[in-house]
Amino acid sequence: MKKNSIIKMVDIAKVYDGGEFHTQALKDIDLDVESGDFLAITGRSGSGKSTLMHIIGLLDTPSSGKYILNGTDVSKLDEDEQALQRNKEIGFVFQQFNLLPKLSALDNVILPSIYAGTASKERTEKADMLLTMLGLADHINKRPNQMSGGQQQRVAIARALMNDPELILADEPTGNLDTASGDDVMKTLKQLNKEGKTIVLITHEHDIALQARKILHLEDGRLIEK
Repeated sequence: MKKNSIIKMVDIAKVYDGGEFHTQALKDIDLDVESGDFLAITGRSGSGKSTLMHIIGLLDTPSSGKYILNGTDVSKLDEDEQALQRNKEIGFVFQQFNLLPKLSALDNVILPSIYAGTASKERTEKADMLLTMLGLADHINKRPNQMSGGQQQRVAIARALMNDPELILADEPTGNLDTASGDDVMKTLKQLNKEGKTIVLITHEHDIALQARKILHLEDGRLIEK
């Protein structure tokens, strides 16, 4: 039985207009990601991975084509509506962690739920629960510079889970980590996938991509199934 599509892209293209010069970053992108999938998207530097990630994550808009995210045609939404949809539907995990340096682990994790309007007590309890679940009970009050790279990435994963999104978008999540920490992050993502989260992983590392259920390769702005 076919599951619902959480990502449905039809004929997506992205052109960057630099005046005299036009760069086509993406062309003819058709992508269907079902709820519960674990997809890796690979490609060399300059292949269009970052552009595709930004469009999937509603951080950029395509030049043409249709994008339906969890049943909503986001191509028709304005910037504010896309921001609300992004905060509701997508949890982000970035290579650079993107934690605020002056905030504790707990306060970093809480942030998305503040924007979502969650009550103070509820969001604190949930952030505490997520950090504990990810093995960071002893690090709740620590700032990012007091934690290892692997611990910071687990804080970032906890933050991505705060609004209970169905889709986790992970952009090179092991890129700044040593092998052991990278393995821990991948184990966490695979466990989240087993629990029903849809994972889209952007990576240039072949061994990381192989841990997904399906691999697509970007080459010169086009998607190729591997």
